[in-house]
Amino acid sequence: MQFIVIEDFTGCDRKEIYRRFRDRGRLKPEELVVHHSWIAADMSRCFLLVESDDVTSLQRWVIEWADLVEFEIVPVATSKEMVAALSGHL
Repeated sequence: MQFIVIEDFTGCDRKEIYRRFRDRGRLKPEELVVHHSWIAADMSRCFLLVESDDVTSLQRWVIEWADLVEFEIVPVATSKEMVAALSGHL
């Protein structure tokens, strides 16, 4: 399953976030795959496309950053997958 993850750095110590990332990496479980990530121009948020068959891998990842980052996690499907899923109903 794929997810859009929005990491919100508003009101957080951004330098501490980037220090932890520099020193310890993403701190994500092995089974959580990060396909792409983008940083907002003002560095206030990060947007990631991630994939995992186990939602608890997302929870384990979030707990590593919960002291510094607010998360929004949205399950998503590609347009092609959605068209196929709805084809019998259109």
